[in-house]
Amino acid sequence: MNKYTLKDFAVEFPTDDACLEWLKNHRYPDGIHCPKCNKITKHHKVTGRPCYACDKCGSHIYPTAGTIFYKSATPLTIWFQAIYRMASTRCGISAKQIQRETGVTYKTAWRMFNQIRKLFAEDFKHLTGKVELDETYVGGKAKNMHKAKRERLTGRGTADKTPVFGAVERRGRVVAVKVSGTDRETLIPQVQKNVAPDATIYTDEMSAYTPLADKGYKHQIINHSAGIYALNGVHTNTIEGFWSLVKRGISGVYHSVSPKHLQSYINEYSFRYNHRKDETPMFKVVLGQI
Repeated sequence: MNKYTLKDFAVEFPTDDACLEWLKNHRYPDGIHCPKCNKITKHHKVTGRPCYACDKCGSHIYPTAGTIFYKSATPLTIWFQAIYRMASTRCGISAKQIQRETGVTYKTAWRMFNQIRKLFAEDFKHLTGKVELDETYVGGKAKNMHKAKRERLTGRGTADKTPVFGAVERRGRVVAVKVSGTDRETLIPQVQKNVAPDATIYTDEMSAYTPLADKGYKHQIINHSAGIYALNGVHTNTIEGFWSLVKRGISGVYHSVSPKHLQSYINEYSFRYNHRKDETPMFKVVLGQI
């Protein structure tokens, strides 16, 4: 991956006009099509306004329309800086830190934080090749809970935690989805939705995955309960490594995440994982999602 430093950012995006010009060029690489003239025409920046005017008829085009920047009073330079910060970190950055570094209020930082995280959502074709499946639970530790809530915990201590299903290609992409449960009725449809039918699937001995062979998948199992974690290439170490990355990030940076917003956080970590080998700097990859 090519490095894109804070100095590079400052040189490329010193002003709001520079940010708007980039946005215009990104959205209209072949030139702006004027709806009034019904053709591509030359447009010039309107002084003091975030728009461009047609050289022929004077109609205005707003490059921010339909983006997370639309109708925001926050300067584009601050938006771009927040995107740069969120894209450049490996483990995430909190809204509080964005507030400190940009000087905006916490309310504004939180809104930007959630709007930018929408850029991390991706939709791509089925995972292929060798694919590992696993599920995890995201939530607070029992020792940190109120006594009344802690006393309600049972079994693996998964009460009040949110289940997440994950599938990862070895040396490839990952898909992680917040789910309602870890039973076969919930997990098998997720597998069919996200994993190609000709993939080789690796799981632990959890019974929810038993129907995979009947669904036409080549299914290999590693028996964790017997203390075996890798045997002849059969393991789920890749997906478990991804879970460790997610949980370390959430506990270390965000401390806790509500079930309502959990999927957006999962999307952020998945996006970074999926683009970790891109030649394009991560900041530009995220900005391209605009």
